[in-house]
Amino acid sequence: MSASLFLASASPRRRELLASIGVDTVVGAVNIDETPRPGEAPGDYVLRLASEKACAGGKLTLLPALGSDTAVVCDERILGKPHDKAHAHEMLRALSGRQHQVMTAVAVIGGAGLLKTCVTTQVFMRDITDAEIEAYWATGEPQDKAGGYAIQGLASVFVERIEGSYSAVVGLPLFETAQLLQRQDVPLWKAMP
Repeated sequence: MSASLFLASASPRRRELLASIGVDTVVGAVNIDETPRPGEAPGDYVLRLASEKACAGGKLTLLPALGSDTAVVCDERILGKPHDKAHAHEMLRALSGRQHQVMTAVAVIGGAGLLKTCVTTQVFMRDITDAEIEAYWATGEPQDKAGGYAIQGLASVFVERIEGSYSAVVGLPLFETAQLLQRQDVPLWKAMP
């Protein structure tokens, strides 16, 4: 079976999410500058990065190309991936016992041009103790995750509830992504029996 989409991302989670709706992908990471611009709003930031990734991927293939970016946002501040244990601790303390937003943008370039959208999900975390943060850091899971946690992993025990798209928090809003893919004539369920 041949791929129907170029995924401009090295994220195994995004590849798995696309596979879950039957989209077979070719994966190729693209290198773009992910530095936020001065005064750039978080939603604009993730939309810009998703678009730049899709466009960079589109230059590498004849297939439609998908780019995506996710940001954990607390008090209008983008929380990136933790630099070290102290940074992860600081981020998880900031998220503890309160609500924050996860913004995920997706862009697909193909025959219909560049199509894009951004999905914001509200995430409500319970109070997290310092001992839990220490133990969570020791698992290794938070080290390469935006906001220092993975909702689909061990940190799921910290999340009281969400309002919005679970798959967007994991890394790709499937409902909205499917709509964009269909507009680009990328078939869904292609790999399904």
